Amino acid sequence: MARKMKTMDGNAAAAHVSYAFTDVAGIYPITPSSVMAEHADEWAAAGRKNIFGQKVRIVEMQSEGGAAGTVHGSLNAGALTTTFTASQGLLLMIPNMYKIAGELLPGVIHVSARCVASHALNIFGDHSDVYACRQTGFAMLCAGNVQEVMDLGAVAHLSAIKGRVPFLHFFDGFRTSHEIQKIEAWDYEDLADMVDYDAVAAFRARALNPEHPTLRGTAQNPDIFFQAREACNTYYDALPAVVEEYMNKVNAKIGTDYKLFNYYGAPDAEKVIIAMGSVCDTIEETVDYLNAKGEKVGLVKVRLYRPFSVEHLLKAIPSTVKSISVLDRTKEPGSLGEPLYLDVVAALRDTQFANVPVYSGRYGLGSKDTIPGNVISVYSNAGTAAPKKHFTIGIEDDVTDLSLPLGENPDTTPEGTTSCKFWGLGSDGTVGANKNSIKIIGDHTDMYAQGYFAYDSKKSGGVTISHLRFGKKPIKSTYLVSKADFVACHNPSYVDKYDIVEDLKDGGTFLLNTQWTEDELEANLPAKVKRFLAQHNINFYIINGIQIGKDIGLGGRINTVLQSAFFKLTGIIPAEDAVKFMKDAATASYGRKGEKVVKMNHDAIDAGAGAVKKVAVPAAWADATDEAKEVVVTGDREELVGFVKDLLTPMNAQRGDALPVSAFKGREDGTFPQGSAAYEKRGIAVDVPEWQPENCIQCNFCSYVCPHAVIRPFVLTADEAEKAPASMKHKPATALAGFEFSINPSVLDCTGCGSCANVCPGLKGNKALVMKPLSSQMDQEDGFLYGISLPEKPEVAAKFKPTTVKGSQFKQPLLEFSGACAGCGETPYAKLATQLFGDRMYIANATGCSSIWGGSAPSTPYTVNKRGYGPSWANSLFEDNAEFGYGMFLGQQQLRDRLADKIDELAAQNPGEAVSTAIENWKATKEDGTANREATDALVAALEKAGDNELAKEVLNGKDFLAKKSVWILGGDGWAYDIGFGGLDHVVASGEDINVLIFDTEVYSNTGGQASKSTPAGSVAQFAAAGKSTRKKDLAGMLMSYGYVYVAQVAMGADYNQCLKAFNEAESYHGPSVIIAYAPCINHGIRGGMGISQTEEKKAVQAGYWNNFRFDPRVADEGKNPFTLDSKAPSASYQDFIRGEVRYSSLLRSFPERAEKLFAESEKDAKEKYEHLVKLADKD
Repeated sequence: MARKMKTMDGNAAAAHVSYAFTDVAGIYPITPSSVMAEHADEWAAAGRKNIFGQKVRIVEMQSEGGAAGTVHGSLNAGALTTTFTASQGLLLMIPNMYKIAGELLPGVIHVSARCVASHALNIFGDHSDVYACRQTGFAMLCAGNVQEVMDLGAVAHLSAIKGRVPFLHFFDGFRTSHEIQKIEAWDYEDLADMVDYDAVAAFRARALNPEHPTLRGTAQNPDIFFQAREACNTYYDALPAVVEEYMNKVNAKIGTDYKLFNYYGAPDAEKVIIAMGSVCDTIEETVDYLNAKGEKVGLVKVRLYRPFSVEHLLKAIPSTVKSISVLDRTKEPGSLGEPLYLDVVAALRDTQFANVPVYSGRYGLGSKDTIPGNVISVYSNAGTAAPKKHFTIGIEDDVTDLSLPLGENPDTTPEGTTSCKFWGLGSDGTVGANKNSIKIIGDHTDMYAQGYFAYDSKKSGGVTISHLRFGKKPIKSTYLVSKADFVACHNPSYVDKYDIVEDLKDGGTFLLNTQWTEDELEANLPAKVKRFLAQHNINFYIINGIQIGKDIGLGGRINTVLQSAFFKLTGIIPAEDAVKFMKDAATASYGRKGEKVVKMNHDAIDAGAGAVKKVAVPAAWADATDEAKEVVVTGDREELVGFVKDLLTPMNAQRGDALPVSAFKGREDGTFPQGSAAYEKRGIAVDVPEWQPENCIQCNFCSYVCPHAVIRPFVLTADEAEKAPASMKHKPATALAGFEFSINPSVLDCTGCGSCANVCPGLKGNKALVMKPLSSQMDQEDGFLYGISLPEKPEVAAKFKPTTVKGSQFKQPLLEFSGACAGCGETPYAKLATQLFGDRMYIANATGCSSIWGGSAPSTPYTVNKRGYGPSWANSLFEDNAEFGYGMFLGQQQLRDRLADKIDELAAQNPGEAVSTAIENWKATKEDGTANREATDALVAALEKAGDNELAKEVLNGKDFLAKKSVWILGGDGWAYDIGFGGLDHVVASGEDINVLIFDTEVYSNTGGQASKSTPAGSVAQFAAAGKSTRKKDLAGMLMSYGYVYVAQVAMGADYNQCLKAFNEAESYHGPSVIIAYAPCINHGIRGGMGISQTEEKKAVQAGYWNNFRFDPRVADEGKNPFTLDSKAPSASYQDFIRGEVRYSSLLRSFPERAEKLFAESEKDAKEKYEHLVKLADKD
């Protein structure tokens, strides 16, 4: 049977096959599985039918635990039910998985297997999550590539129905879930042909139903529980045969050879690897290579992992085998071996293979790349006289000496395969364009195609590397491209930082996007690049995509320009066809953003093909010599300097893979020093602000709103001004006679969003900040570095209080140069908190955008002041952040209270006037964060002079806990409104002195913009493709109902003073306080871009979309109304506001009638909310 060829990734394949068999899907977003649920939601919104002729009912829950509960309930009601998840999300489902399996319900969970956080979060692929489920009773079926996801996904559903055992169908996160391949896709009629409809009818008949009522889920006692638990054995005993039956049915339909354990390799193999997942394709490539050289090696590919069929495993192993190496993609500290190894060892006991040595290997943790050379090392190890019985591959373990050395690493890709590599900047569109390119090649040629996209956790601004392969033969290369025919560098700053061209084959093609002319290349291109281009006969091309993007109006989105150049240079498809297909793809990708955006991308495609210039590589470049460049890392903090030198620098140069295990000695627990982001100097902005002193009114607004803390006001003495770098402009400081004022950006840390220039009021309409090309502003960096070296001025703090907008910006931000998106709406709030309280802050950060820009290794943007004090930051999980922060509060409070008891004992000893006075001051200011800092310093100084007093020594031993600390719990609306709401509610109900800052983006920002209960009606988000139908949750109202919780809603851009006042009030309140901050997000699709996010906040309040207010219980204690409505009555059009963001306007294009209805409801909700707030404010 011939199936249609389609180009898609693993998530799309899983979604396609699962949709066919699903009545109900209970979903919740988690990377990298979210896209499966997004596809299902989109298809349901568009009216796609499953094999039962019905749209699938898609329900987003508040957590993975909630999704699992929904799956369990739906299955009990007789609906075939599915969910999609990974990592911690899967672990939250485990309790329900035991129940679903125990009740023999035919549910299916599709898992894009992902690392489970341990010493650090890792969003990438391994098997630590699925292995944690092996005793739940779920059958476990593994797919190794995109085609297998499509085929075996069907086997999972069909077998669950007939076998009455639920299935966990898993495949490698990112490597398979996000890899794009040209595959054969099922027609739903062919899937329907294989369903056992009698089994479906029997399942529905067993469902809970009042018309034939039963009871399920009793509490059983010791007399019968054991026997009842054993009663299910027959179903598990029979299941391998059921799975085999459906594999055979699939094989008969499509000509495949799926088995529970597939063997690949020499029939008389002596060395065999047993593995499962995407590594199997790499092993198969390597097996072909080695056997062609005369070796005798093979692979047993595990497909059905649970139940583990010894009978079928034994059939797959060649009788000639002399050694077996088992590869596991997980780590179980303290065990005798990893799970698959232990299963294999147990399976081979008392068989003909009992005496065959079995070796245990670990690979691929957290998506560590596994290349053919690593596989060769495994086979080589098995053939040595003294093989390592337990080993690792892909890393250098110079501590416990477990790693196998990398020897030969051949090119094993199929002959005729073209390999390409594209270096981009997160959010420049490179990844999206390459996804379209590989789909164009796959869908419009007879070639096989593969696309994989490597990037860090940042939503934007990080390095992205796209790996594309295409050719006439199937592509099994499930590893990164290291031998490329074509390399494109889309960001010119990369040629100095990374080994861009070294992966090119001789005679390959290099395309550089740059503003340099051909003549300027001589001066700007590094010598190592020149040498490589000349010595390896590289075809060198340049294009100024940056200028083309500006001219067209796309700004930094240069993706379609360079996509067009790629097709022009490679000639894979005839030029006219390529242009048509690219334009079709652009229309599909950007149609929801409006005709204007589509046209701009079409213009970019037309421009890109004609703007490529070939550069004649001078022969002299072959002998180009490097200028001696010694990287010198300096600083006052020895630990940080060592960290930057040994870890940050190689990691930021894309050489982290080569770091040995010994590089992390002393960091085994995952602890990193604060402040490393200041050493990155990424230089990623196209344009940066230039200060025009003559137009500056010294308001400091630019600094207040800057998302990355890159622009700072400095006050200089006359002497400091005289010694300042020539590039540091300054003018007399307002209201500070004898001082000079300067505004300086750190241009190498700037992201070029333009927020500063946007909010600058200027003088008489003339802006004091003008965006200029980065290359023209490099000398400003000297001024910034000089400015931050200057001491704080007491005169400045006395004149401009830190509690004022202007005064707050003279305080050092202890959050700087984060990896947040340009124009981010979240970071200005967090930065402000660090300026006000940072030297005494604990931060518990929920997993999400704020944990990624706040703590993505090796960059740590939270930093310290000159005294070494700063925020102490930690992340636990997504769902438990309130409880985690509460635990921080309780822990530090307990230790401080113990010190307070010791201080009381010390005071009773009459320790002398100096100590007694210091103790009195400390106790009097104990709950005043600002005053207690000074009192603590005085107490410590007095105790250090107290002589040989044991109590004094004991207090001094704990002096770090003496000062009043400020505990802050940070997270987004997905955490606060949904998955963490129960914990948040409990923690604020405790009445303790904790502070909560909620970044309300109204979507799950970090996982790709899924709807949360903060999402308003009418907004289009992932999981709400047809527009959210319910109103936004009134979290503030719920919290205010306690009466003793300080609650504020703020939108910085609407009212700087109100925002600042809320932060100060919240922190000073000796009880629970919650600030809900409106944070525009890249997912909103703001017309005008994220550079106007502060203006968008102002518009939101003016339109009545968002309301600013404060609820202060202290005011109620005075007999007054604790509620203050800070927003004026709406004065702008609500409809104009929401239609100015793609998240709303796109609904008008896809579902116009529904859009008008929901928009009207949304406006009605907003009016009712404001009227309610007015009533609260008018209460006596």
